[in-house]
Parts: sequence; C-alpha cells; structure tokens
Amino acid sequence: MASVERNNKILLELMQLPGNNSCADCGFPDPDWASCTLGIFVCLNCSGLHRNIPSVSRVKSVRLDFWDDTLIEFMKKRGNLTVKGFYEKCVPSFFYRPQQKDCVMLKDQWIQAKYDRKEFTGENIDFQQAYCLDPFEIVLWKKGKKNKQFLKRNFLLSQKDFTLRYFIKEDCKVPKNIISMKNLNAVFQPEKIGHTHGLQISFLHDKRTRNLFVYHENAQLIVSFFNAIRKTRLAYLQRRNPTLPVDDLIPQLTRPCVMEGYMEKTGPTQREPFKRRWFTLCVINRKLLYFKTPLDALELGAVFIGTESHSYSVSEFSGRSSRVGRWHCGISLQTPERQFVFMCEQEHDQRDWLNAFREVISLPMTAEDYANEADLKRAK
Repeated sequence: MASVERNNKILLELMQLPGNNSCADCGFPDPDWASCTLGIFVCLNCSGLHRNIPSVSRVKSVRLDFWDDTLIEFMKKRGNLTVKGFYEKCVPSFFYRPQQKDCVMLKDQWIQAKYDRKEFTGENIDFQQAYCLDPFEIVLWKKGKKNKQFLKRNFLLSQKDFTLRYFIKEDCKVPKNIISMKNLNAVFQPEKIGHTHGLQISFLHDKRTRNLFVYHENAQLIVSFFNAIRKTRLAYLQRRNPTLPVDDLIPQLTRPCVMEGYMEKTGPTQREPFKRRWFTLCVINRKLLYFKTPLDALELGAVFIGTESHSYSVSEFSGRSSRVGRWHCGISLQTPERQFVFMCEQEHDQRDWLNAFREVISLPMTAEDYANEADLKRAK
C-alpha cells in the first residue's frame, strides 16, 4: 500500500526541480496541480483547461489528491522539461507561447495544439499549414468605425508584399484598407471587445493610431490568423533587419500594452476642464495613447515617453488645478515640452499608472525610439 505522506513529500520535491517549479503551459510559478497522464506540473488555471482534453490529460491536485506508487514513478520519469522536449520540439519561432497574464482562450488553444493535436512534435505538420498559408484568407466579424455593430469582412494577409487587406464585400476587388506590416500590432482583447475571441489590430494611419476590433466564432481559426500575422511581421522585420538574430526580433512581433484604463486629463494650461479619456501605454513604442472610449477607431492624441536623462519624469500630482475633475488621485508627467496632469479614480489606479510610467521611463531608448519621438513632434 502506498504511503500517502511519503508520496506527497516526493511530489513536493519533484515540484521544486528546475522546470517543474513553473507551469508547463503558461509559466506561472509554484504550480500545485499535475497531469498524471502527461507527467507535467501545471497551475490551477491551466489544470482547468486540461480538463477540456480528458482523452489526453487527467489532472490531480499535488497536495489534496491521492497518488499511488505507480503515478509517482511515472512523474519521476517525466517532468516539465522532458515533456516539453517532446511536445514543443517543433514550435515555429514566430508562434506565440501564452504567458500567465494572457486570456483563457489563447492558453486553451496552446494546450490543445500541444497535447491534443500534437502540432509541434514533428508528426502532424499539416496543422501548421493553417497559419503558414500565403496568402492567408479569413472572414472576420469587424466592428464598424462609427458604430457598435459588427459586420462580416474579408481579410487577406500577404507575406509577398507584407500587407493586410480587408474588403467590404466577398466579391469586392478593391480593398477598403491596405495595412502595412511596418507598424501593425495584434493583441487579444476579449474583455474590451466583448467576445472571448476578440482581437485588436492596431496600425498607423496618417500618423495616428487606428484600431480594428474583430473576432471569429472559431477559436482555432482566430489563433491561426493571429500567428499568421506574427509570421508575416517576422518576415518583414527580417527583410528590414537582415543582420539581427531572430531572437532579437521575436519580442517585436506582438506588443502588449503595459497599462490600459480611464484617467481624467486636462489641457496644457491646466485651466481647461478635466475630461475622462481611455489611455493605453505601450513599452515597445513608448507611447501613451488616449481615446474617448476603449473601442474608438482613432486616437485623440499621443504622448511620447522618453527617459529621465532626456527630461522625462513622473510623480504624484499634489498641486491644485483651477478646474478639479471628479477624481482626485493625481499624476504629473513631465516632458521636455510640457507638464501633463492626469487624475485617477482610486489610489491603486494611481499607483499602477505611476509604476507603468516608471517602467517605460527606466528603459533605454533605441534608434527607433528617437525616430518615433521626432515623428510625434513633427506631427504636432
């Protein structure tokens, strides 16, 4: 008869080994669940997703469930690093590996692709052809620019000329828009869009950020489209930077924002009324964008965030504006040209925004950052 206490102790020791001390699927630290059929340690959230593939994975709690000797021996022989070596052997360099902060749908599709469809073992390369097609065609539901209605639109992604086109009608020959891969960014935003498969595509249009909000009913297809965009972006960046290694380009394929949310903003003289705006802060392009609502197609404005050595700084705002808004947790952002004053609703919002600004300010500027700063100044 297996000793419960002994086996639990062995499992906890196994969980501390390199590789096992973070979730095999999203990297969350100190996982306390495990798949006893795959031989991996996973976090609570990913364990729930493993239940969607019961023919492949059966999960148990490391601390609460009973583990017999046979399962303990199996877990000893496997482990996260060994199993990853098999199931992630042929993951394309551009393919997005979800992290703990990513949406549930993206992590679910990653888990199904790895263990159920075995896309990356080298056995079922047919699955990879879906996001390696050139051109890649897909019909998506797209939000209208000036209304909340989602309508079907045809999208065509081409690596040949590094563009994404979309068409109003199925048989239409002339695209409504041609988007270059140069500044395109795609990020899953299910809560903002109001659909579990919601994808936000951003790009520069007449030097202003333009957003497209789209979704597809099929999770596998929308993730394939997302990875096809990443593949095309990588090809574009390789053409533009032929001497840079792929590992240096991968972080540029998807640029998630550091912080998003509402703040109140006043004008340059600080005598203007405070107006509530939706703000987005991105590390890669060092821009603070603001919109009237989260689902606006076009930005109202943008602020470049440089480094402290270039006279950029952020602090709590303790001064008084002649027209105080509804919110009173202030932030002062100092740039070489002017002081921006923002108001947050709660102290924790103020703290999070201050930390986000400081994170961007602390990063050294690249040659592309200097170019972006100059472009914004010219645009004004």
